Amino acid sequence: PLDLKWTFSRRMTRAARQSGLAVVAPRRTSRTTPPRRQAPRYLPSRSRLKFPEPPSPGPSRPSPTMATAHLSPALAVSSSRHLTSKHGQPPIFAQPGGTAVLRSCSLPLSSRLAASGRGGWRLAAALEPRTAQQEKAEASSRLVLVVGGTGGVGQLLVASLLSRKIKTRLLLRNPEKAASLFGKQDESVLQVYEADTRNADGLNPEMFEGVTHVICTTGTTAFPSKRWDGDNTPELVDWDGVRNFVSAMPQTVKRLVLVSSIGVTKYNEIPWSIMNLFGVLKYKKMAEDFVRNSGIPFTIIRPGRLTDGPYTSYDLNTLVKATAGERRAVEIGQGDKLVGEASRLVVAEACIQALDIESTQGKIYEISSVKGEGPGSHQQKWKQLFAAAESN
Repeated sequence: PLDLKWTFSRRMTRAARQSGLAVVAPRRTSRTTPPRRQAPRYLPSRSRLKFPEPPSPGPSRPSPTMATAHLSPALAVSSSRHLTSKHGQPPIFAQPGGTAVLRSCSLPLSSRLAASGRGGWRLAAALEPRTAQQEKAEASSRLVLVVGGTGGVGQLLVASLLSRKIKTRLLLRNPEKAASLFGKQDESVLQVYEADTRNADGLNPEMFEGVTHVICTTGTTAFPSKRWDGDNTPELVDWDGVRNFVSAMPQTVKRLVLVSSIGVTKYNEIPWSIMNLFGVLKYKKMAEDFVRNSGIPFTIIRPGRLTDGPYTSYDLNTLVKATAGERRAVEIGQGDKLVGEASRLVVAEACIQALDIESTQGKIYEISSVKGEGPGSHQQKWKQLFAAAESN
């Protein structure tokens, strides 16, 4: 109401009515009691009230057939995929102040529009379940480089990646081993590059082109054996080799998983000092430190004494069907306190799981296998195991 004086001339009242305002006279309490001095209220006359014509349809203002939904712009955009506009225009578009506008449209059964009170609307679009095509597309978008893919852990790891339709690239000294283990594979599924990590000059940058994740399972025996032939010693394999290929890796790699060993922080203590007579634990610890300081997102897996296999003389079908026997349960620890044995199958699965579990980034885990039912390839169970290790 306007704060006007009580005395108004008829001319002013007539002018007010002509301008679209209705004059409401003050009410009297009784015939004998004079009215209280209060200003008349000037309200818009409904008979003369006119609304402006709505502009042409566009993203700037809602049309009369639109409903306003109090949604964030991001939610409005994502929800619009579930709607169909009658005029072929985007059914939902964002307005300033976190408001989304819903055009007149049809909703499929998977989406629901419910009133939220106070004249507003709340749009709840049901999420479609992940389809096999979506999972396949997500897997095909990754390219995992495996270094040491024909060793005891590496071959099981590669077989598991191939069974999950994940693009895999191998870095091998002897590419012929890949054909004997994994058979003839299409290059869109499995790529093999010949390289020796002990030779830094032979690591071509093209080997890392398009790589999103890296798993390193290289290693040799702790004591002199036939595997040491051809300068395959712990210093050259576990230290020089890891340092060379990590230095050649691009910083765009999303995750590097390195397989190390338990006891690397205690190589001067009994009984670990016996295992370290030729420096295997010391060089593995040096490699760990180099990875930690590389600036590349990493996860380090320290298995106990490896069991089950190696399955170096079998084909891909045998590798995929390999089992850990009764020792399928998994124990994960931190702080280099865990001891025991670890199934190669469990170690391979732990490496693959670490690629996708975000909480493992920048962490070091010890792992062993015991009798009982294990997590298999169930990601949620692996998340719980990794989380439990951090809480202990």
